[in-house]
Amino acid sequence: MKHRKIEICANSATSCREAELGGAIRVELCAGIPEGGTTPSYGEIKAAQALCKIDINVIIRPRGGDFLYTTPEIEAMLYDIEIAKQLGVHGVVVGCLTADGEIDTDLLNRLVTAARPLSVTFHRAFDVCKDPFKALEEIITAGCDRILTSGQESNAVKGISLLSQLVINAAGRIIIMPGCGVRENNIAEIEAATGATEFHTSARTIIASGMIYRNENVPMGAAAPSSEFETEQTAQLIVAGCVTTA
Repeated sequence: MKHRKIEICANSATSCREAELGGAIRVELCAGIPEGGTTPSYGEIKAAQALCKIDINVIIRPRGGDFLYTTPEIEAMLYDIEIAKQLGVHGVVVGCLTADGEIDTDLLNRLVTAARPLSVTFHRAFDVCKDPFKALEEIITAGCDRILTSGQESNAVKGISLLSQLVINAAGRIIIMPGCGVRENNIAEIEAATGATEFHTSARTIIASGMIYRNENVPMGAAAPSSEFETEQTAQLIVAGCVTTA
């Protein structure tokens, strides 16, 4: 029985613990999952460190939306990297583009320099850049350790063709890590078709609230969820299903 290298997109300290119990090697800790992931709080990072021993990578993303950042947003990112280093996490996850859809190499170099000696992953900003092969070389030159990508498609299965070529072009210089839509029932297909050796998934399930009294008519956000009385959390058994391979 072999085990895949699985990174879990964890939305809480509890999800980090479930990821570890399921056999994941690493988590990407995020807040703001409906926005695609934003920087988690100091407290969430500390709580995750207290609950698990596997590597924790912290996403450095000040908001949802595009990856063209203002000066105040860049300053916030640099401060968040500083906090991540002080807390002693394994790595950070960053990404930045110019208005023309190119990698913002000047900013990326600033972020990587600020993060060292932490590991640096370039996130799915890669999936909305103009030229993935040019971007690959620029990200390698900047010193990033891996790229999280769906192959510039809505999910990694649809992106298999580009993912395969990226793995070939990377030639061991950087890790190409498929993510988005990676599940127990398709991870073997993605693995066989791309030659990738690390995979990114959330492995979440719905957790019902313990609330007895419920007012379902008052949503807490601008976009109403299916219910304010359920949350999503990484599940150990789902993680294990992705980790284990014949």
